[in-house]
Amino acid sequence: MSTITQDKLPGLALPYRERPTISEQFHAFDTQHPWVYRELEWLVVQRLAAGAKRIGMKALFEALRWRHPHAVKGLNNNYTALYARRLLAEHPEWSCAIELRRRRSP
Repeated sequence: MSTITQDKLPGLALPYRERPTISEQFHAFDTQHPWVYRELEWLVVQRLAAGAKRIGMKALFEALRWRHPHAVKGLNNNYTALYARRLLAEHPEWSCAIELRRRRSP
């Protein structure tokens, strides 16, 4: 009987300790897709102008996926907190609308 291996599956090519962190993956994605941040920024502006008091990053991600179904490959839900932090770093006045939680890892 032959042995089945999973060496060709995405994410299994590197040993666990050598895989990029979520932050590293995020920075690579953000560098390759700068329009994603600008689009998220525009969505926040639109929602605040429409009277929203709270804005959820997951909802913004879904709006992006809806608007650009073929252009957001690789937009990982793990990036929501990192995009939220980046948005608030550049727009601290939005802190009343976008909630951040304490990070568990650096």
